[in-house]
Amino acid sequence: MKGLGVIKNKHLLNNAGYINGVFTQGKAALGKFNVSNPATGEILTELPRMNRLDAEYGATVANEAWQKWKFSNVNDRAKVLSKMGGLMTKYQDDLAALISLEAGKPFAEAKGEVMYAQSFYDFYAEEAKRVHGDILQSNAMGVTRRFIVSKQSVGPAALITPWNFPSAMITRKVGPALAAGCTVLIKPAGQTPLSALALCAIAEEAGVPAGVINCLTVDHPEVVEVGTVLCHSPLLRKVSFTGSTAVGKWLMRESASTLKKVSLELGGNAPFIVFDDADLEGALSALFFAKYRNAGQACIASNRIFVQEGVYDKFAQMVAEAAKKLHCGTINSHNGPAIAAEHGVTPTIGPLIDGKALIKVSAHVDDCVKKGATLLVGGKPHAKLNAQGGTFFEPTVITNVTRDMLPFTQETFGPLLPLIKFKTEAEAIEMANDTDMGLASYACTRDLGRAWRLSDQLQSGMVGINEGSIGMSFAPFGGIKQSGMGSEGGSYGLNEYLVTKYTCMGHGYAPA
Repeated sequence: MKGLGVIKNKHLLNNAGYINGVFTQGKAALGKFNVSNPATGEILTELPRMNRLDAEYGATVANEAWQKWKFSNVNDRAKVLSKMGGLMTKYQDDLAALISLEAGKPFAEAKGEVMYAQSFYDFYAEEAKRVHGDILQSNAMGVTRRFIVSKQSVGPAALITPWNFPSAMITRKVGPALAAGCTVLIKPAGQTPLSALALCAIAEEAGVPAGVINCLTVDHPEVVEVGTVLCHSPLLRKVSFTGSTAVGKWLMRESASTLKKVSLELGGNAPFIVFDDADLEGALSALFFAKYRNAGQACIASNRIFVQEGVYDKFAQMVAEAAKKLHCGTINSHNGPAIAAEHGVTPTIGPLIDGKALIKVSAHVDDCVKKGATLLVGGKPHAKLNAQGGTFFEPTVITNVTRDMLPFTQETFGPLLPLIKFKTEAEAIEMANDTDMGLASYACTRDLGRAWRLSDQLQSGMVGINEGSIGMSFAPFGGIKQSGMGSEGGSYGLNEYLVTKYTCMGHGYAPA
């Protein structure tokens, strides 16, 4: 419990779910589950294990609140969203500390997430006013009718969010939902629910009416029954999910029973291509942001790094030297001490979320080495820090990786950087597209014509050219193939929470 002592504004700390404007222990009475700091293993707090009864109640509450919220003045919605964004700025250090504590991110990185998360409230406070329709012209002479197309909120939405960005993944869904006139029932990841509950406290402080935002605290044993309610309930009209492809497919199948509107942001296997003509220093900077942010635990993290043969050896050495300067550990608060960190260094790589993640990354490294790859840096769990309760994996660089090795076909979700050699542009594009996934792709080149060809030919929903940071509140974020459907961010994200209505209006009089 001592870890949460760094939070100054105590109303942001809540050990209960949030339904109908009240922090509640719920109806289930199943006991509690622990929320722990992955950097130290310390138990931060315990939360109620909510189940289908709470999910059903939350759906009822969200539906009742929607009857008023959908007709609320759009300027009022905009003001509430703007105030929520302002409060996030006010409490940014506490929100960052919560992310750092429950997800393990070093404080500076966690604060970056808070700023990114806050930008969605700011953007949708403005975008809420830009929901437009059409008046269509008749193609018949003398017809006394008008043809009107309008947009309306889809209805109460179930929002299911992951642990790797516990604040941003919520605001990226809540912002457009509230702007469109939807109410929400949030199911955050069981590993990182504290940020979600803090955002509920902020919503209440900002004046969001009771029932518009609701949040369930759910442990792993109850996930399926709660998810079934969210998909099957006729009161919920929309499901938005960020997470694994396997779970996304299950949610889509279950939501078919009520034909819900579904948006899915799923797994990735992002290629990062470095051409001979690239600015190698710029490519290195872009690659490290795309790879090592959140210790590689991001759906758009670069997973397969293709380097053209003319610069392969030089770039591999640059990558190895830069990786040696990264240090495991974390800092949980503003100006706080390094926690579970190597002595005398500033930590830059936080822990993996749990022991299962350590096993997976280790398996990927072992598979590469066993099949002939060369380990340059790292390659194993951090024994010293993990002996203190953490789940850290050393920043790792491997060369001579081939397409028969696990990182080529599976998303690693960890700080493993595998370098694959290629000869021609066509070969690079073919290998980059040789995956069922299609979330993000990256490429570094000075050739403008090549950049446009890559933009056209890389099979992914997002492409970064000479850039490793591609997520923006005003831009669409989403994938193709088995990386999902729909978009979040920008006006495209707002449309996910709207439905189109056509009205044929008769004048009631004959033309003169």
